Amino acid sequence: MPFITPKDPSVVEGLDGLHLYHAGVSNCAMRVRMTLEEKSLDWESHHLDIFKKENLTEEYFAINPTGLVPCLVHDRRIINESDDIIDYLDKTFPNPPLRPSGPEALETMNHWLHLGPAIHLPAIKTYIYYIRIRGKMVHSPEEQERYERLQTNKDILEFHQKSFNDAFTEEDINKAREILQDCFSKLEAILTEHNWIAGDEYSLADITWVPLYFTLDVLTGYDFSRYPNVQKWAERIYQRPSYKKGVTDWWPRIDKK
Repeated sequence: MPFITPKDPSVVEGLDGLHLYHAGVSNCAMRVRMTLEEKSLDWESHHLDIFKKENLTEEYFAINPTGLVPCLVHDRRIINESDDIIDYLDKTFPNPPLRPSGPEALETMNHWLHLGPAIHLPAIKTYIYYIRIRGKMVHSPEEQERYERLQTNKDILEFHQKSFNDAFTEEDINKAREILQDCFSKLEAILTEHNWIAGDEYSLADITWVPLYFTLDVLTGYDFSRYPNVQKWAERIYQRPSYKKGVTDWWPRIDKK
């Protein structure tokens, strides 16, 4: 498990139990909250308003060196990638299980579990920022200098330099559209035969992808009418208590695109 060792161990002193640093609008944080709720786990919320740039502080970077949300601290151990976090939670708290029992279904689940975060920067964030957020989170020269000093991840830094300066290109957005179309076309085919992404059992794969569906729908008006089976799948998940507690209860009521 890829735990993070902070340079200053004092930043996690007293953080026993489950502590989640998260944002209501973050689709990555949604999947962690949904997993915690599916497991009926007690957890302490550390909510960060990313529109107010509360995650872009030296204090938070000391806990999560990417400055992103979510970040889980469990008994003073840090995990900062959402797919790793929910996989860790399911293995550490195995009841009820959120992974299928069969090897083929488990392989499918793992593929989609890790694919969601893998396309986050080139597809999900690029598309959402380009359609809805660009120009709304401009940094002052002082803020940009501080961010460039704190952020050591080159891919994240390049993305935010483009977002801060409204510098996404047609190539960027076309690539994002192609990735999204490819992924949802494949999901549409899978969900023709099964109720859930990994087969007949609800799993971490479904928890990974429904926040992407939700945020693309609400923030960008993405055309999901082309994927009726995906729409039905999302509606099934919308009926689960963990969806309300993990997604809509935290959503900042941003108007639909």
